[in-house]
Amino acid sequence: MIGYLQGRVLQKIPKGCILLTSGGVGYVLVLPVREMQNLPACGDEAAYFIYTLVREDALELYGFGTWEERAAFEVMLSISKLGPKTALAILSHFDLTSLRETVARQDGYSLAKVPGIGQKTSQRILLELQDKLKILPVAPHQAEAPSGSSWVRGDILAGLGNLGYTEPEVAQLVDAVLREEPDLAPGEVIRVVLKGMASQK
Repeated sequence: MIGYLQGRVLQKIPKGCILLTSGGVGYVLVLPVREMQNLPACGDEAAYFIYTLVREDALELYGFGTWEERAAFEVMLSISKLGPKTALAILSHFDLTSLRETVARQDGYSLAKVPGIGQKTSQRILLELQDKLKILPVAPHQAEAPSGSSWVRGDILAGLGNLGYTEPEVAQLVDAVLREEPDLAPGEVIRVVLKGMASQK
């Protein structure tokens, strides 16, 4: 099963992109709207946590900027009659903090604003998510670094480690990018860091 991909954006497509890895394989990724908005230009580096959905007639890869978003997507797919299209729409409409708050309030009105979800469906989804989000799996390093910025930094360093860079080599540059642009997705931070490393050579 594919869990993480890093490479260059070969082509942007309506629902995501084609990501070309260093091995020369291009993967079609479906992305949430938020990731689409932060999608690097063609030819630039990007990295995503992957959920692999296997169907009888297809194999689909869904890409997320953080492990927690990917885990939330998997949790939502476990809800009866909630497919990947609706789960992706929810994650495109809410960030995880807002989603947790909406579930905690059992706010069916807000969830019903997501395309494809009616009032009755929203109440059913909220009821099931109430317990499921409490046991949402997280990346292992999050237990060591509970703050949001810390575990995102860990994701970025892990991605760069997969590319052969050690933490001492890139930590200073990663921290500088996070200070200057704290709202960037991890994949976008990796792209900026890689550009910075290339300019230093």
